[in-house]
Amino acid sequence: MAEEVSNKQIILKDYVEGFPKESDFMFKTSKIKLKVPDDCNHAILVKNLYLSCDPYMRSRMSKLDDNYVACFTPGSPIIGYGVSRVVDSCNPNFKKGDLIWGMTGWEDYSLIKSTEGLFKIDHTDDHVPLSYYTGILGMPGLSAYVGFYEISSPKKGETVFISAASGAVGQLVGQFAKLLGCYVVGTAGTKHKVDLLKTKFGFDDAFNYKEEADLNAALKRYFPEGIDIYFENVGGKMLDAVLLNMKLNGRIVACGMISQYNLKEGESEGVRNLFSIVAKQIRMQGFLVFHYYSLYPKFLEFMLPLIKQGKIVYVEDTAQGLETAPAALIGLFSGRNLGKQVVRVASE
Repeated sequence: MAEEVSNKQIILKDYVEGFPKESDFMFKTSKIKLKVPDDCNHAILVKNLYLSCDPYMRSRMSKLDDNYVACFTPGSPIIGYGVSRVVDSCNPNFKKGDLIWGMTGWEDYSLIKSTEGLFKIDHTDDHVPLSYYTGILGMPGLSAYVGFYEISSPKKGETVFISAASGAVGQLVGQFAKLLGCYVVGTAGTKHKVDLLKTKFGFDDAFNYKEEADLNAALKRYFPEGIDIYFENVGGKMLDAVLLNMKLNGRIVACGMISQYNLKEGESEGVRNLFSIVAKQIRMQGFLVFHYYSLYPKFLEFMLPLIKQGKIVYVEDTAQGLETAPAALIGLFSGRNLGKQVVRVASE
């Protein structure tokens, strides 16, 4: 008989409109057997070690018919990226004891029936924290790599602007750009984050967007000759100001637009300066990172040596315990986190 254990879970009560609250979630404790059921061919059972809090998860809390990723099911555990250890497996590609990263439930243990999009972690020789696979070596890291190197077509000496620059993706994009020899400016929402961009991540400059009454004027100060590449994480008024300050043939990489995620239906901010795309022949492209999973081995080969050599640094904000996860996730939308927001669920 398989051992049966308690399984703490975080449940979404119902679809959310506006800014999410901790009361939109509830805790539930169920029972789970530490064995894959006989009728679940190719499934794996995992113990979750780290959970990743990511801005895209906000859209999954709403009932959207055309969302690019499936919405959460009210009454069920929410789902996101995480790092887990395999407890039992009916899948020949995964064995007991394997470490993996990919989609899992916000709970102590998860039965994963579809293993598509799961990556095994070779943790024997990389000497990096396991939590990094929720960030710099996981989805956010791959997003930064794809957005900057594959989509923005960067060249040495170009000017690069990054919004939400101290977050999980932005901090990496800035460092990639500096390694290539670009001039890099980022923006964030606190003095501490701005200082971090300049002192730890090596940005040429940074500013607090909350202290700027006129974003257009601010960008003209930092980019008197214009912006070649804008890495977009915010949208709204920031995007509108950037359009006025792009160079001829500039590129905008749209990774996210966090300023819009908590607005109610019909409240999305319009962008008035779109004609700049025509007049300046700007290329603006969005992307979804899971369409680039085939690049993950190439990305690892690129990233691991940079981490080991100290040429790339990374900041994590770690919450301890599954019960802290709702507050940690909600904190993303008010900028409470400093760096990549991670929840540590269990010891490695």
